Amino acid sequence: MQNNNSNTVTNILLLGFQNLQSFKIPFFLLLLLIFCVTICGNLLIIVVVSYSRSLHSPMYFFLTQLSFSDILLSTTIVPNSLHVVLYEGRSLPFIDCLIQFYFFTASEALECLLLTVMSYDRYQAICNPLHYSSVMDLTFCLKAVLLCWVITFAVTFTLIATMSQLQFCGPNSIDHFFCDFDPILELSCSDTFYMKLVDMILAAPFVFCPFVVIMVSYIYIIFTILKIPSTTGRQKTFSTCSSHLAVVSLYYGSLICIYFFPNKENVKKILSLFYTVVTPLLNPMIYSLTNREIKQAFKKLKSKIPSICQTS
Repeated sequence: MQNNNSNTVTNILLLGFQNLQSFKIPFFLLLLLIFCVTICGNLLIIVVVSYSRSLHSPMYFFLTQLSFSDILLSTTIVPNSLHVVLYEGRSLPFIDCLIQFYFFTASEALECLLLTVMSYDRYQAICNPLHYSSVMDLTFCLKAVLLCWVITFAVTFTLIATMSQLQFCGPNSIDHFFCDFDPILELSCSDTFYMKLVDMILAAPFVFCPFVVIMVSYIYIIFTILKIPSTTGRQKTFSTCSSHLAVVSLYYGSLICIYFFPNKENVKKILSLFYTVVTPLLNPMIYSLTNREIKQAFKKLKSKIPSICQTS
């Protein structure tokens, strides 16, 4: 393939889910429903935590940031996917494809860092309770969250800037429902070894290192819980981190599957659909259904809505 300007890719064709046929409309409606519930669910978590004073703690502050990250991921992937499903593909400018990949990667990396900070919060609360309030103060929480957002978007921009230096000369079709790393590289006629090396280097601080920190934190947490003499005390302590552990298992389980599963496009599409569309939907459900404090705060907010409406 010739490497010249005439072959430079300017538009990308996302093939999406082919051969849906009679399932196209039901699948479209299902994605639309998931998107609406995801946005409403995460916004509800943010509103409930912000409104209820009993939830003004580091754990729930980090939870609101996780909800913002899920909203970012969902709005980056789902609206475009709805167009792809309805029209059986979509053509978009190559720069738009890079922008989508940028926000997708940033939201995924941000979620890894936020889950790590949340695991550190649970470690301090369970393993170091006497110093918890002094360690996890407002200043630390604000700095930690700000650092997660800034580092994520700055480093991800470096990845995109490096990728944009490659020569893309076709083909211009991607057999996926969004612009992901490997499908984009397949369009390049440049040597992508350096690009893949950069991706592996950046994956260490944003995926593997956070996973190790989370696992180590929970090893200490489990040992601390086992030292509690009463069964009721162990159950009560474990309940404070069960929601976070469920979200971590869901998120990293899907990531591990997508990277270590055999290289079959249809399987990867399904797995990608799970961690980009379904996971942001399940996160607020897990916290709202399994967390007693959030359920109580939601009931209080629900009971006060009529009086708030009358006052306004």
